[in-house]
Amino acid sequence: MFIYPYYNFQLKDLKMKEFIKKHFLKIIGIIVGGISGFAYYHFVGCASGTCPITSNPYMTTGYGVLLGYLLFDMFKTKENGKI
Repeated sequence: MFIYPYYNFQLKDLKMKEFIKKHFLKIIGIIVGGISGFAYYHFVGCASGTCPITSNPYMTTGYGVLLGYLLFDMFKTKENGKI
């Protein structure tokens, strides 16, 4: 009776590991992009508040996440030579 939930947990853990292994560069790109976007807001930013993108930390972090994802997604390898 207790074997089935443990087996199901192992299966979910295995699926999560496969997901992380498959999308590792994208996840790292999102993390690096978010950190760099917030760092851009913090160190460069817009002091007057008139800049629509750089005056808001959520916008710069969001754009950083997007650019990090796109940048790191370029480095993915092709599987089995297919496009």
